[in-house]
Amino acid sequence: MGNSRSSLQLQPEDITTIQAETGFNQNQIERLYSRFSSLDKQDKGFLSREDFLRIPELAINPLGDRIVHAFFYESKNGDDDKVDFKDFVRVLAHFRPIKKSAEKNKVNTRMEKLHFAFRMYDLDGDDKISKEELLAVLTMMVGANISTEQLISIAERTIMEADLDKDNLISFEEFAQVLERTDVEQKMSIRFLN
Repeated sequence: MGNSRSSLQLQPEDITTIQAETGFNQNQIERLYSRFSSLDKQDKGFLSREDFLRIPELAINPLGDRIVHAFFYESKNGDDDKVDFKDFVRVLAHFRPIKKSAEKNKVNTRMEKLHFAFRMYDLDGDDKISKEELLAVLTMMVGANISTEQLISIAERTIMEADLDKDNLISFEEFAQVLERTDVEQKMSIRFLN
């Protein structure tokens, strides 16, 4: 019958579409496809949450679960439990550096990077960050290194400083305003090899 992987190979028209949508060049897409294929241990053509959690860097990252969640949140295939190659590359494109002279790609603009970061904190997906959500993410990040009382204090102070409309929640607009002077473009960029 032949290799089942052959039907899942990257086609030239797929590469063209992915380039237009993400800004990655052909060589980068081929390298990412190779990485995707190595994670897809059963040659299913998609990745599951378990596939992502086998990545050692994600397994030890305190926000690993939130990062994995982002891949599924961004999935365009309508299946909450599967990430295909296009979804995989679309999420990684958020971390492409923004070039000053190049035509901006809509996936890696400052606003898209901020939306991505915002979703790390918005645990229930209601487009607001509550004190409880902020506290949960802070706890994930620092674990037992800081007392619960200190974490609550940090969460309360953050809400107080960021919450401009005084509803005890942080909206995306408030989140973006707090990070106005932060170099999100640089902090949320990964150099992808050519």
